[in-house]
Amino acid sequence: MSATDWPPVAVVGAGAVGCYFGGMLARAGAPVTLIGRPRHMQAIAAQGLLLDTLQFQERVAVRAATELAAAREAGLVLFCVKTVDTETAAAALQPHLAAGATVVSLQNGVDNVERMHRAAGIQAIPAVVYVAAAMVGPGHVRHSGRGDLILDGAENIAGLFQRAGVPCRVSATIRKDLWVKMILNCAYNAISALGRARYGRMIQTPAIRDLMDRAVEEAVAVARAEGVPLTEAAMIEAAHKLGEAMSAATSSTAQDIERGKPTEIDSLNGYLVRSGDAHSVPTPINRTLWVLIKLLEETAAESTPQVGRGAGC
Repeated sequence: MSATDWPPVAVVGAGAVGCYFGGMLARAGAPVTLIGRPRHMQAIAAQGLLLDTLQFQERVAVRAATELAAAREAGLVLFCVKTVDTETAAAALQPHLAAGATVVSLQNGVDNVERMHRAAGIQAIPAVVYVAAAMVGPGHVRHSGRGDLILDGAENIAGLFQRAGVPCRVSATIRKDLWVKMILNCAYNAISALGRARYGRMIQTPAIRDLMDRAVEEAVAVARAEGVPLTEAAMIEAAHKLGEAMSAATSSTAQDIERGKPTEIDSLNGYLVRSGDAHSVPTPINRTLWVLIKLLEETAAESTPQVGRGAGC
């Protein structure tokens, strides 16, 4: 399939998630530009993106840039920045968006699309991302589990991902899907970081599994207060299945801590706590996980950065 059959694609915030999904599109023939940090973009410009997946290892030819102006010609923009950078990145991107460009938020959390619109007037499409991936070297993304998407409508965009071998379904209940993903993040991300543990180890440890279940129960109570119809039994089962499906992964929060970077915990357990407070729903487990990660954030930058293992988005 030739590049003319695809819209030009720009990936803003080309870390592990952006490089994986952008790399899969590029491998299928899409004209993709990755926009990210110089360390990775320089390596990709020189040698291509090393896409190291469960099924194959391949160097993929793809454009690489460090400036948002490189998104100017894109018809499809994958917005993959960390949630802490959502407003800043959206405002910086807005002047470079082509008329009619479609922006898809491939981020954790439930409110990024609203924040992008408030900050820059960008009307983005929310997506739910399930992938275990990590940048394990300059221009080298390693995929260790899943790799699928849920989109709010946008069947044409879903079709592009499907053509690239990325499972992608369209949802009519994306708010519920976003909450499901956030609750799973609240169960895994902080504990994985605090325990430096892979998902499989966590789910196989009875005391940790019980702690995760209690975090999920609190989160479901908050979701219901927000009008999101979820059940404890279904969410606990989903959390256990995720640990089995992504047993080799450690969380993106764990990866950020290991590298001394700010985490997205304020958009995960922290968001849940704030929402719980607003609805008078107690969240002691999630509050504890949130404040412990905030404390760890403050000290992690003083440690020597390490290369993370597989990160669960």
